[in-house]
Amino acid sequence: MLINKWDAAMDDLEWREWLANGHDFGQVIANGRGRTVPVVVPTHFLYDGSDVILLHLARPNPIWAALEENTTVLLSVVDDWAYIPTTWRAAATAPIETGVPTSYYSAIQITATANIVDSPAGKAQILRRHLTHLQPAGDFAPVVPDKPPYGKLLSALRGLELHVTSVAAKFKYDDHKPMGFRRDIADHLEGRSDEHDAGARREQLRRIEACGELDP
Repeated sequence: MLINKWDAAMDDLEWREWLANGHDFGQVIANGRGRTVPVVVPTHFLYDGSDVILLHLARPNPIWAALEENTTVLLSVVDDWAYIPTTWRAAATAPIETGVPTSYYSAIQITATANIVDSPAGKAQILRRHLTHLQPAGDFAPVVPDKPPYGKLLSALRGLELHVTSVAAKFKYDDHKPMGFRRDIADHLEGRSDEHDAGARREQLRRIEACGELDP
C-alpha cells in the first residue's frame, strides 16, 4: 500500500499498541504456490505486543493446503475509518462543495511465517488465551485436552502461530494539513457521530497529541 511520509507510523511501538488495543479482527492471506487466487480468511486473532500472533481455524479451512505450499502469509487489519466529505476539506476561500474528499483510516499489513499447531496441548493453550482475551470476565469452561466440554472439539481445529517478519503501518488522518484544518475535521467527526467516526477522531487526536500539537 502507498504510505506517504506523513501517514507513516511514528515508531515501531505505535502500530504494536494500536493492534493490541482491541483491533483483533483481520484477514489472513495465503498465496500458496502457483495459485491464481490467494486464500483469504477473515478471523479474530490474539496479539499481545510481541512478534507472534495466535489464532485458530477450522480443520476444513482451505488455508491449510496453501500453507503447506508456502508458509509466508499476510495479515491485513483496517479499522478506525471514516469518510471525509468535500464540504469538510474545502479551502477557506472556496465553495464548500469543491473540497477534495478522502478517507481516514488505520491499516496494518503484517508479513509473517506461519507455524501450524496440531498438538492438543498447544491448541488448548491458544484457545484458552484467546478466550481470556475476548471474555476477560472468565465466563467460559476450562479448555483441557480430552476433557469436556471442549476437549473432543479440539480435533476439529488447528492452531496457527504467525511469526512477524515485516510490517507496513499507515495512519491516514491528514497529518500534513494545518492544525486548524485538522481540529475542524475532528469537530465535524464528533458532530456527525457515524458508526466509525469516534474511532477515527480518537486516532486523529492521538496523532496530534503525540506530535505535541494539541491545544490544552
